[in-house]
Amino acid sequence: MEFHFSKRISLPFDQVADKVILELKKQGFGVVWTIDMRDTFKKKLNVDFRNYLILGACNPRYAYEALLEEDKLGVFLPCNVVVQQHENEEVEVSMVNPEEMIHSTDNLNLRTFATEIKEQLLEVLRNI
Repeated sequence: MEFHFSKRISLPFDQVADKVILELKKQGFGVVWTIDMRDTFKKKLNVDFRNYLILGACNPRYAYEALLEEDKLGVFLPCNVVVQQHENEEVEVSMVNPEEMIHSTDNLNLRTFATEIKEQLLEVLRNI
């Protein structure tokens, strides 16, 4: 099983990032934080890097239910979504595979949540 799902798109970076955030919202996810790696590397290391965003996506209902099942599950939250631009100007969107993260637990309810979240994230990829 892969630890991520990815899709490449031939659209401008900012347009793809905005579309990802919109599609996440349609699936019940909010973006609780954004890390701009290009900006961070420039400020902290004074190096140039490609457009690369890490979005922390969270579906509050699933997060709440999962934390009721397992209080340590917060180590997996939120779900990371990466939007990055490659040298050929193509933009790639990658999302963590929640089933792979939860694979190490024996809790069947958590595995069910992970499968449902995976389906929502795959729908986001299909719609961008």
